[in-house]
Amino acid sequence: MADRASAPARSYRWLQLVIGIICMTMIANLQYGWTLFVTPMDDKYHWGRAGIQIAFSIFVLCETWLVPVEGWFVDRFGPKIVVLVGGILVGIAWVLNGMAESLTMLYVAAAIGGIGAGGVYGTCVGNALKWFPDRRGLAAGLTAAGFGAGSALTIIPIQNMITSSGYQATFTWFGIGQGIVVVLLAWFLAAPQPGQVPAAQTRLQQSSRDYTPVEMVKTPIFWVLYIMFVSVGVGGLMATAQLAPIANDFQVAKVPVSLIGITLPALTFALSIDRIMNGITRPFFGWISDIIGRETTMFIAFGIEAVGIWALSVLGDNPVLFVVISGLVFFAWGEIYSLFPSTCTDVYGTKYATTNAGLLYTAKGTAAILVPFANVLNTATGSWHAVFVVAALLNGLAAIMALVVLRPLRNAQQSRSATAGATKVA
Repeated sequence: MADRASAPARSYRWLQLVIGIICMTMIANLQYGWTLFVTPMDDKYHWGRAGIQIAFSIFVLCETWLVPVEGWFVDRFGPKIVVLVGGILVGIAWVLNGMAESLTMLYVAAAIGGIGAGGVYGTCVGNALKWFPDRRGLAAGLTAAGFGAGSALTIIPIQNMITSSGYQATFTWFGIGQGIVVVLLAWFLAAPQPGQVPAAQTRLQQSSRDYTPVEMVKTPIFWVLYIMFVSVGVGGLMATAQLAPIANDFQVAKVPVSLIGITLPALTFALSIDRIMNGITRPFFGWISDIIGRETTMFIAFGIEAVGIWALSVLGDNPVLFVVISGLVFFAWGEIYSLFPSTCTDVYGTKYATTNAGLLYTAKGTAAILVPFANVLNTATGSWHAVFVVAALLNGLAAIMALVVLRPLRNAQQSRSATAGATKVA
């Protein structure tokens, strides 16, 4: 039967999930390793933090806003070709980063890397959503965890290589290695065929029909999700891009911190823990949302994020608390990459899941536009406090919207669908 998967198919879908996770791990450094290169680049060329961070925004914009286009290709031609091309582009991008002698070339490399990373990211998440209708939150979370935590194991090697060989050689060799792995694994990716996946969950609200992308963007639920995604995304992206400068301004970056039997400089410790927490949160909250519902999970996670960001602004000048609280911030932020795509597919169906989730994912690019303004606000006020307060308020707004706006809209849509289905049967 089409709603029941055979044992071999069930095993195969887990293999597809693992391949997607590894591919995501290989592109993680393009975003989460970026902060390590900002200061060395500025020291060498004196381009200024704000100018260098524009490259980060370009990367995120290209990574997110082109995902719907890449998703269109995936939904029609399968995941293999998109990930293959994406792997080539991410390798080229980091090689160009190492060669860049002007901001213009750095921006071009950022655009190429964003296109490649977006193709890999959108494809792997979309594939997970299609293979796991019964565990959608968990599957999306595990896949997104590869991106969130994928750089954790390479933070120290990248730092050491920057110190010993320079940031340019580090860009080149890590770029080539990461790109090769993605290209090789792309050949093994495949989309599910009819009868290969189990039935969707009945305890969660899931659409009984598939909405096209055009139909989706005409509904209010999509725009509520979009606003919430942007609101939560701003704080996390700011922390991702600016954590090293923030640590330096708080004068804690090089202060040794001892936790769980490990002693490292505060910034190195924070970056390592942040990547791990950013990875753990995605399957954790995805799994929780499969049980207690998407909106309730959003309210809890976004509320924790609001408190964490505020606490970092007040207590971040303590090296130990800087490490611990930054870990909490990333733990309460990274789940957006499992909660929003799974919610989107719940509401709008699986047939166009890659394209639809990709359209919602462009909210990350919209949030990235605001990242350079953190530097502007920091310069204008002379501290990071105002930046953190704004980010905390936005997270609080999203938490309230989950229960007060999103849940009623979804309940109303579900009622309309049930009524239409009953009328059609009658």
